[in-house]
Parts: sequence; C-alpha cells; structure tokens
Amino acid sequence: MEDRRILSSDATVHDLDEHIGLISKEFADGFEAVDRIPKPAVTIFGSARVREGDAPYEQGRKVARLFAERGWSVVTGGGPGVMEAANRGAKEGGGFSAGFNIQLPHEQRSNPYLDLSLTFRHFYTRKTMFVKVAEGFVVLPGGFGTVDELFEALTLIQTGKVLHFPVVLFDSDYWGELLGWMRKELLDHGMISPDDVELLHVTDDAADAVRVVVDCHERRCAHVPAEPVKADAQ
Repeated sequence: MEDRRILSSDATVHDLDEHIGLISKEFADGFEAVDRIPKPAVTIFGSARVREGDAPYEQGRKVARLFAERGWSVVTGGGPGVMEAANRGAKEGGGFSAGFNIQLPHEQRSNPYLDLSLTFRHFYTRKTMFVKVAEGFVVLPGGFGTVDELFEALTLIQTGKVLHFPVVLFDSDYWGELLGWMRKELLDHGMISPDDVELLHVTDDAADAVRVVVDCHERRCAHVPAEPVKADAQ
C-alpha cells in the first residue's frame, strides 16, 4: 500500500518525491468535495462493525435524521456500520449525505446512502476533511479508528489549531470508563487541564446531541481555547 511505503523507514527521498504530487492532488480533491457539501454540516463517527438493529446503528441513524430535519448535512467515513446508519438517517430526514471513505487492505465498501462520495488513500488527508467540513462532531461507540478520530479532534482544539467546536460522545455507558481514566490518570497527574475535560459533552439522548451542536453553531460559540498550562501537547 502507498501509505506503507511512505511510512517505511527504508523510504528514500526519491521514493517520497513520487508521492508528493498524489498527496497534493488528494488534498485538492478533498477540499473541492468539502466545498460541495451544503453548510452547516456535522461529522458523525462510529464503528464499521455494527449492523442494522444494533443499538449504535439505530442511535446513529436517529441522530443523523434529526440533524437533517434541522437542515444540516451529515458527513461520515462512508463505510458500513454506524457510518451507513448516519448516512441513511440523513437521507431519511431529507438532508445531504456525504461519505469520505478510505482504501484499506480489506477493502471497505461505500454504503448506498451517499449524495457525495470520495475515497482517500491516506488517513491524514481524510481526517483533515472531517475537520474542515464540520461545525461539530458526534462520536458513537467504535474502535481504534473512532477513538483516533476523537483524540485527533480534541488535540486540534486543545492546541488551538482549530476553533473550539462541540464534540459529543453518545452513549455514556460505553464512554464512561474512558472518561474516568482521563479524569483519574490524565487530569490527576497534570497531563491535561481541567478545561480539557470540559471539551466533551456526553449524552444518551439523540435530541440532546443535536441540540448541543446546533446551539453552539447558532450562538457562534466556537472560540480559541484558553492558553494551555501544559508545556507541550503530548
């Protein structure tokens, strides 16, 4: 895979030069796609492994439908599971549905509920588009990829690389132990600041998830966070 070659310690400058043009084009294609998505938009994350009838699937479907009914576009990773559910809910609510997929060794298929679909070779390009398009994130239960996207957003907000926009964790039971660890280990040991914990809103109610994001957008609550008290962002 292209990423594997780029990230290999054996890659030479000549090898990397081959890919710079491809990466640049992928960014350009991504920004062009973002420009075609009606605003405002929310990005919804969650597991690819759940199916219709599973709680995260039905929760994602409902959250997205409520956003669509409020006139919001819904953006996901474009694949199955929660992504499919959210794109499906957006269509059911009469909204615009977009998916930014990724090429994987085990070929992730695009779901059939997309008004706009773009497949990326590189995770870092794709993640840039998730942030670029969104007025907020809703994060449903998921695995490594979902948690990666969650902490990417938090790091960008914490370090002032993006304006503070709402990040909603859906399903308090699922995320409870992670939040407990953040408070007990990260906060108690001074690895993060008290304000950092407040970057997250936790809910079990679809309407509440939508309200938090929509209200923030309407009040223009996004702002540059306070100067961090930590010496670095690690």
